[in-house]
Amino acid sequence: MSLSGSATFEGTARYRDRFQDQAAENHFRNEQNLWLSSIGIGTYLGNADDATDAKYSEAVVRAVELGANVIDTAANYRFQRSEGSIGKALGELTKTKGFARDEILICTKGGYLPFDGAPPGDVRGYIEETFVRPGITRLEDFVNGSHCMTPGYLQNQLEQSLQNMDLECVDVYYVHNPESQLGSVSEEEFYARLRAAFERLEQNLAQGKIKMYGVATWNGFRVPPEARGYHSLTRMVEMAREVGGESHGFRFIQLPFNLAMPEALVLRNQIVDEVEVSTLEAAAALSVTVVSSASMLQGRVAHGLPETIREPLGSLATDALTAIQFVRSTPGITAALVGMSSPEHVAENLQIVRVEPTHADDYRRVFAEE
Repeated sequence: MSLSGSATFEGTARYRDRFQDQAAENHFRNEQNLWLSSIGIGTYLGNADDATDAKYSEAVVRAVELGANVIDTAANYRFQRSEGSIGKALGELTKTKGFARDEILICTKGGYLPFDGAPPGDVRGYIEETFVRPGITRLEDFVNGSHCMTPGYLQNQLEQSLQNMDLECVDVYYVHNPESQLGSVSEEEFYARLRAAFERLEQNLAQGKIKMYGVATWNGFRVPPEARGYHSLTRMVEMAREVGGESHGFRFIQLPFNLAMPEALVLRNQIVDEVEVSTLEAAAALSVTVVSSASMLQGRVAHGLPETIREPLGSLATDALTAIQFVRSTPGITAALVGMSSPEHVAENLQIVRVEPTHADDYRRVFAEE
């Protein structure tokens, strides 16, 4: 039987209270009427094999045990295997570890081809057999042969994700890198497609299959308005209001943010009430929660950091912790996702749970002294 329920205020508050003697102040943040940890576990990288599956399951269990209740994945991560690993971990957490479903925020994404455990020899044949012949979507709906966000396709992917994780409801469902479409279709067509996607996601919200939705991007919120792959957050929120009313479910965005990619904070590329603001400022004004991906840029910003960065952020034990501290201390970012594929990595990185986020005055010195 699938695990029922979703993250709730009461459940996440109960989770927060488990760590009242261990977690530093402001490690847990109240967003969307939920208490969410300032660091979450990502499940993107790793081999598509049984050994990695098992390690990821162990890592997710350990992360929840050590104070991270934000879990992020996607249908295409390790060809659906990451979702399967999360499903096994959730089973262990709820059946033998004393945690409840309502304490944990589970996020996944749909858009890219997921494949099934391993890449097929014939991608076109896979698309035709899996999606075209059953009438889920058309071959021409795939952009660059790999990305699709038609309502039928997203519905199929959501149902598959629920099955993979043995869940009745996903807390946050992202349209994955929608800017992939903008290289092939006009802006007008892009927003028409995104509107159709939002309409279908609102239907799933009403049916209890998702609690909220959003977009998980790479470039969309990091480029200037004139760039081809640019996303207007204001336009997306307005569109969600049109299809879902004031209680619409468009409440989360995910974007890369780290020491080498600070655009969400420093680039004023959004317009809210006729004022140019950063994406983080726009999200706050529009009641949208921001989750950071690539918090360590796959380790590339976690080595050899200068003292002008380490010292303002607290002179922590490792550069990896310093990189995480930078992201989780950024005003407007709720949770810093970190890919952690083993319980050892989890234990190392979740030392940050006991560290208070950097004070605003010290945080500003990171930029002043670069």
